[in-house]
Amino acid sequence: MAKARNFAELRDQLPAASLARVEARVKVALHDMALDELRAARELTQERLAETLGIKQATVSKIERQSDMYVSTLARFIEAMGGTLEIRACFPEGSVRITQFREVQPPKRRITLRSGSGFLP
Repeated sequence: MAKARNFAELRDQLPAASLARVEARVKVALHDMALDELRAARELTQERLAETLGIKQATVSKIERQSDMYVSTLARFIEAMGGTLEIRACFPEGSVRITQFREVQPPKRRITLRSGSGFLP
């Protein structure tokens, strides 16, 4: 039976080209994530995030599956995970951070779902 080895030992034995390919794939994977993947990568459960946001776990699940929501809802969700939301417009010559959303005040009430209209702050 083969002896178990830790990942660092295996990584150190990879040829430089293979290691570069792996690191590039990891960078892409970390760059593009759905909300549920991001929450899991931050080692947060839906229950814990719901508690932080003051909403039900089922609502967290619905938000994670939602493709269209208010910027304030998304900002609050990201902030509950310990981050900040930046919105960028990307063009061939470069990207520009859109700043008008910095002035959005956090909602004074809980996030609720209205049928057909997405999530409201």
